[in-house]
Amino acid sequence: MNFDEMASAHDTLVLEGPDGVGKSTLAQRLSAQHGFQVIHSPRTPDHLDLATRYRAILGSAGRILFDRCFVSELVYGPLHRGRSRITWSEALDLAESVINRKGLFVHLTAPPPVIRQRLLDRDGEATSLDEVVALVTGYQRVFTTLADYTKVLALDTTALELPSAG
Repeated sequence: MNFDEMASAHDTLVLEGPDGVGKSTLAQRLSAQHGFQVIHSPRTPDHLDLATRYRAILGSAGRILFDRCFVSELVYGPLHRGRSRITWSEALDLAESVINRKGLFVHLTAPPPVIRQRLLDRDGEATSLDEVVALVTGYQRVFTTLADYTKVLALDTTALELPSAG
């Protein structure tokens, strides 16, 4: 089964991985080809409850594709703020909601130097290679845990033909 066939088989996709890995580019392509409504999830303000926000989105109708979601908080939160604003219990509850929507988690990855170069090409600046390594490692840890509860498709975007979503 190729990636497009896999996308056709699900009503909810969660694309996750570090900045610069290709989430937005892939989300645009899948939306155009498979009719997903793309939910881009930038950092949620501190005064808003993350779990409640994502429960509401997951309770809506239609095909949805998350271009980043609650999984990112489990990675970026500890690295940037020393803690996550979402607990593992809440994350697993939300993962179950994704599963109930005929959903799939897609862990996008690439070698840290590739990700850093994409950020430089796209933005003209990038975080340090050490931080990119920490993010890639953080996502690997989170998805290793999630894979105990749900199916996770790992996809290395290094060789994908993904024109920049800019």
